[in-house]
Amino acid sequence: MWDRTMEVLNGRGGMLAGIAVLALFVPAAISAAITAYAIPVPPAAPAPGIAALGALVTIAVLVAALWGQLCIIAASSDSAVGTVEARRLANRRLVPAILLALGLAAIMVVAMLPVVVLLTLAGVDVVAMMQGVRQTAVAPGMTLLVSAYTLAACVVLLFAGARMLPLYAVVLHERRGLGAIARSWRLTRRHTWRLVGVTLLFFIVLGIATSAAQSVGGLIVRIILGADARATVGFVAALIGQAMSTALTLVAIVFSAQLYVALVGREARLAERAGADRIAA
Repeated sequence: MWDRTMEVLNGRGGMLAGIAVLALFVPAAISAAITAYAIPVPPAAPAPGIAALGALVTIAVLVAALWGQLCIIAASSDSAVGTVEARRLANRRLVPAILLALGLAAIMVVAMLPVVVLLTLAGVDVVAMMQGVRQTAVAPGMTLLVSAYTLAACVVLLFAGARMLPLYAVVLHERRGLGAIARSWRLTRRHTWRLVGVTLLFFIVLGIATSAAQSVGGLIVRIILGADARATVGFVAALIGQAMSTALTLVAIVFSAQLYVALVGREARLAERAGADRIAA
């Protein structure tokens, strides 16, 4: 799968990078600019208009990223599909993909809801904590319970996410909605542990590479501009980190597209072999 991914990137890397920059990098850069220059540092609360603008930009960034993912999958699954055709296919399947993403997000919220309940029972203001406001210490027993549940939930989500790697390729190519979840689950059976390993490795590399690029870039910019240019330093550091994240995300999306192609091909070969065996019998 890695060889197939590299082959696609070597052959169509320019076109795919153009889509990734347009759909992944640019919207995230706009969001980073608003965060750096318009949203105050916690614990100060942003004005209602700025908060609403930030929420709208976040939604736009997520939709653009989903559209870009569909475009990249279309272009990397078939060498005959060009940029215009990839965009047309992505436009056609964007709404079902959004609805599916909302459904998955709802599942994740429900999965993490017990953490919010436990923290609330411990006297923690969860909303303020998410805004960066420092909270009072939580009892050790409650901390252990929250940590144990969070770890268990993350492990379950990791395994489920690994089985969902070809999910949006199924949405794009097979014109499925929520049924894409069951289809993706069937396609990836017998490959769970390998896909979990690949997914875990990707998140480790993504986290380390993005954090390192952002930290080093931010340090260099801070040395050049000085500590007083906090907003500009934060913005440039976020751009550097987003550039690294965009490059790695592009590789991951192409990998998922090639995984779908390989799994569907394997399924077809097994069905053909089973049919031949029945005829022979």
